[in-house]
Amino acid sequence: MSQPNFSRPGAIDLSSLRKPPTPPRPGGGPAGPGGPGPGGPGPGGPGPGAGEAAGPYVLNVSEPTFQGDVIERSLQVPVIVEFWSPRSEASNTLSPVLARLSTEYGGKFLLTRIDIDANPQLAQAVGVQTVPLVIAVLRGQVVPLFQGPVGEPEARQYIDQLLTVAVANGITGRTDPVGPTGPAEEEAEPELDPRYEAAENAVGAGDLDGAIAAYEALLKESPADAEAKAGLARVQLVKRTRDVPAEVRTRAAENPEDIEAQMLVADVDLMGGHVDDAFARLIKTIQVTAGDERNTVRLHLLELFEVVGINDERVIKSRRRLMAALF
Repeated sequence: MSQPNFSRPGAIDLSSLRKPPTPPRPGGGPAGPGGPGPGGPGPGGPGPGAGEAAGPYVLNVSEPTFQGDVIERSLQVPVIVEFWSPRSEASNTLSPVLARLSTEYGGKFLLTRIDIDANPQLAQAVGVQTVPLVIAVLRGQVVPLFQGPVGEPEARQYIDQLLTVAVANGITGRTDPVGPTGPAEEEAEPELDPRYEAAENAVGAGDLDGAIAAYEALLKESPADAEAKAGLARVQLVKRTRDVPAEVRTRAAENPEDIEAQMLVADVDLMGGHVDDAFARLIKTIQVTAGDERNTVRLHLLELFEVVGINDERVIKSRRRLMAALF
């Protein structure tokens, strides 16, 4: 999936949205020529599935409620914002996926949905060019996630990365249910896997050492547990980037063979959402080092692959580049 101009945090400025925009004129559609539009719209009105994206942690947001429902809530809990259109087939495919995941994660994030047809000025202020477009907001700051439809496994990877960034920024709260929580929905909500409960509780409490110990205990019993391996890599990344020396980028720039500086800058880049930059830096470091140092950087890169997700296309591409660098 290509995401030009959408891979860096801060790509969208929310400062103009802290006060509700002027309500649209009656009968207004999407923003005028050149404004946002649905990706792959079908003819006529809402398509199948347009009204099915509901759940206990799903909230429909409008221009007047954006400040309270998105900006203010993001101070305590990660808020995912889905820009969609009922005329977009791709939106109607993605929306139920995100709603299911919001229920599965049990309040670790709030899913907010903005219909660009009903809120054209808000879509225009954010710079939406096509839908679906999914961003996250942490403490009022944007963390870009993805554009276009993605499958559930890939959406889950983006959410896991978001929650890692949230923990690193001290955002460990959970949102209370905001939508229907009837018996049928409660029965459908999957049980949390008890194997990971101790580690997840430690992360939620900000006890990174406790989470690391819990994941390491799981891997000692089950070395092939992919979820525990990825969880351990995420928590270790958060711990490494908690207190980064201000001069580390200067060190890395002045000495390409300073593997400690190169690995730490790559960690910081990854936490900031600069995934390709982080991978490219370590691959370049592998090319200019040898022996034990090269192997140390290689293992560090493989750990970052676990954080992002082994099926992520950026990981797949970088694995090929890593093989070329090694051989």
